[in-house]
Amino acid sequence: MNKTIQKFFESRPESVSEARAFTTEALTIWGVLDRGDDVRLCVSELATNAVLHGTDPGRGFLVRLDADDEVVCLEVHDSRRQYPHPRRPGDTDTAGRGLLLVTALADGWGVEDRTPFGKIVWSCFKAPRGTTT
Repeated sequence: MNKTIQKFFESRPESVSEARAFTTEALTIWGVLDRGDDVRLCVSELATNAVLHGTDPGRGFLVRLDADDEVVCLEVHDSRRQYPHPRRPGDTDTAGRGLLLVTALADGWGVEDRTPFGKIVWSCFKAPRGTTT
């Protein structure tokens, strides 16, 4: 059975931990625990990007989760069309690793335009057999 949940967050730093808690609660209720750490880290990175780079003043971002027996999909919707690109940070850089982490942890990710404005940054995680209820 397909499960979907979404929640809107204000564009402020505290919303990143709120998005992570929202994700944890949904995955726990759904019984999707094996990939939970990967999904939580990716929602943190994508929500941080939305707060820092993806939202126009006065706008927030939306986190949407979809799950079925085979995959969990995470989407972060924001208000700017500027697409993110993985960077190559230096050893001493303190930022710029978020999309590298998403690339390493997710089974796929991408960006698409959102109507009427903005974009959706998504990532998908294959669920090991028997881990969703």
